[in-house]
Amino acid sequence: MSLQNKKAIVTGASKGIGLAISKALLNEGVSVAGWSRSKPDYNHANFHHVAADLANEEEVEKAFWVSQDMLGKDIHFLINNAGLGYRGAIEEMPIEKWKQLFDINVHGLFYVTKRIVPEMKRMQEGHIINIASGAGSNGIPNMVAYCGTKHAVVGISHSMHAELRNDGIKVSCLSPGSVYSDFEKNMGVEKSDKNKMMPEDIASAVIHALNTSQNFHYVDMEVRPLQPNKKS
Repeated sequence: MSLQNKKAIVTGASKGIGLAISKALLNEGVSVAGWSRSKPDYNHANFHHVAADLANEEEVEKAFWVSQDMLGKDIHFLINNAGLGYRGAIEEMPIEKWKQLFDINVHGLFYVTKRIVPEMKRMQEGHIINIASGAGSNGIPNMVAYCGTKHAVVGISHSMHAELRNDGIKVSCLSPGSVYSDFEKNMGVEKSDKNKMMPEDIASAVIHALNTSQNFHYVDMEVRPLQPNKKS
């Protein structure tokens, strides 16, 4: 399947995995609306930054209409990548942090997807890729909220697949293991010395999934570093 001249929305596009996915799509000839609170240090004729806080449904609504003004109504791909993490004991976790993770990782995904699905149903085609995590199937000590949100993303993805497949809409759940990014730094932990995947590796998996034929798609994709304990 050629991706040339298709249109995509990528959330969490300011850096890391989201920016890598945006660049990979652009290389395939896709026009991209990259949603994030901060603008990435990146320019491309077919990359359009859209400012949005996914925890705020009104901002999501505005971002959706801005994206349609930039790209047109036919949005072929939605990559729900935006996410936050937090590390700490459950009894010490601030309530506002718990709510923030669910607001971004779960409610934000819902707010965006709810607005894209009617357009994809009208087209009778589309592909939604939800970026989950290995934490979506494995519990991790001191990461209760993050694991909970990613378990939710996995369940939501499976239900969306069953609900939307007869409308020609693909739904894939991509669950990466360890990736080099600012994720750990943002959680306030020291950088791990594990051998991790690169954001570009995750982007290549997204492109591979989008390139499948119309009657074939991945429901679940788990990707891991081959030798996580190998010293680089």
